[in-house]
Amino acid sequence: MNLLDTLKHPLAITMWDFSWLERRWPGAGYEDRDKALDGLVERGYDAVRIDAYPHLVAADPHREWEILPPWNQQDWGSPARVHVRVMPALTEFICKCRERGLRVALSTWFQNDTTERRLGIASARVHAAIWIATLEQIERAGLLDAVLYVDICNEWPGRSWAPFFPEQGNDWRTPASFDWMRECCRLLRERYPALPLTTSFSTFLSGEDLRDANPDFLDFLEPHRWMSFATDFYERVGYHFERFESIGYENVVARAERLYRSDPEYWKGLFARELDALVDWSRATGKPLVTTEGWAIVDYKDWPGLDWGWVKELNAWAVERVVASGRWAAICTSNFCGPQFRGMWRDVDWHRNLTRKIHAGKLPS
Repeated sequence: MNLLDTLKHPLAITMWDFSWLERRWPGAGYEDRDKALDGLVERGYDAVRIDAYPHLVAADPHREWEILPPWNQQDWGSPARVHVRVMPALTEFICKCRERGLRVALSTWFQNDTTERRLGIASARVHAAIWIATLEQIERAGLLDAVLYVDICNEWPGRSWAPFFPEQGNDWRTPASFDWMRECCRLLRERYPALPLTTSFSTFLSGEDLRDANPDFLDFLEPHRWMSFATDFYERVGYHFERFESIGYENVVARAERLYRSDPEYWKGLFARELDALVDWSRATGKPLVTTEGWAIVDYKDWPGLDWGWVKELNAWAVERVVASGRWAAICTSNFCGPQFRGMWRDVDWHRNLTRKIHAGKLPS
């Protein structure tokens, strides 16, 4: 289905990943979901992308699962083991969104649990089946109309989120990867032909990488793109996505803002070329773009020595650029637009300014 058929203007979208379910302790940001969602509406957002945990729903939607943390250095999800029940929390959350006029994009990070349930996804057919089982739960609750789209796997086929995929590496353009995605989407469309389908990518997104790359089985393209990841910025900072040790953030504190401030136009110029490559890809394939994770830096948080000013500055510049391109159907303002990132969340005017600009943009034609 064409995602654009349901839209009147580009959507302002955010990512609440698995945080919406896992961050429920006092002060974690989502312990009061009504308050969190009211805050999202106040800031002008139209949609939220969340983890639907399809591998757990298909196994037992009401079971209590013990989730293993993918890290303890980030503020997405829990930094320690946490117990969750996906149902009825998922349908309750979608219902609360619909009551507020918010659309829900369903994705999955295939969070690991103590039973390693995700490793049972042995084929594209199984991958599709667990999504169908999850969507059937939502359909029975009468909430399918609130689903904006389905992202079959976050940042496919990275080892962090798709360890079951037999091919090593994170190149989504390989024949094996295309075969898997195509078959999964085909089976999902047989059951739910009206739902727009995609899978998100974060690697191999530069101009040369995208030449002749046409995932024609996707209804739209969802690239995740950041200046820090698309250039040598992280290498120069000394950040290597350390998950369970603080040295990465120590280097970000010491070098990241200083490096950006030393020549902002240089970094914007490098990133502009990367964003332009996505625009060219969208035009070449005839598919609209959606980005729910971007734009300045991949990993950041409220932390001693870290200031949000430069991140907000670069994100605002990027949002204005992608809006002007007219190729995006839904646009995030950052991947920190959630109540746990207090320094970003509390600047309500910053959010409103950008969501207004997103709404004023043109949809791809």
